[in-house]
Amino acid sequence: MPVRGIRGATTADANRGDAIKAATVELLQELVRLNHLVPEEVALAYFTATPDLDAEFPAAAARELGWVEVPLLCGVEMQVRQPNPRAVPRCIRVLLLYNTDRSQREMRHAYLRGARAIREDLERWRPPADVGGADRGLEKVQGRGEGGQA
Repeated sequence: MPVRGIRGATTADANRGDAIKAATVELLQELVRLNHLVPEEVALAYFTATPDLDAEFPAAAARELGWVEVPLLCGVEMQVRQPNPRAVPRCIRVLLLYNTDRSQREMRHAYLRGARAIREDLERWRPPADVGGADRGLEKVQGRGEGGQA
């Protein structure tokens, strides 16, 4: 069975354990919703957090969601300086590897809260012919609808 990658990112309101876990839970729930994920089919989840988030491991949120059999790992995100649009403060990112027969094109990614800037920057790298095509999964994140919370 193929393994597919699913990306997501969000921001925490503060460097507090509860804020880090709340943002991570919201992100994982959105990825589950968008992709109809079954936790037993998640091969691994790799989380990173920017250096300004050190009060809790984002993986703790996955455990609280019941992801006890999923291998989880946390790391520190590269510290890239502003004005790089992907240098988002208090940012939590995740890469899920998922066992599925669905194509990579069908995977849906989510960029919530302040991480919308990452998604918007990614769009400028897409060739014009790809609009609505190869990666429809980079969901628009406007409001609470498809893909996220403002």
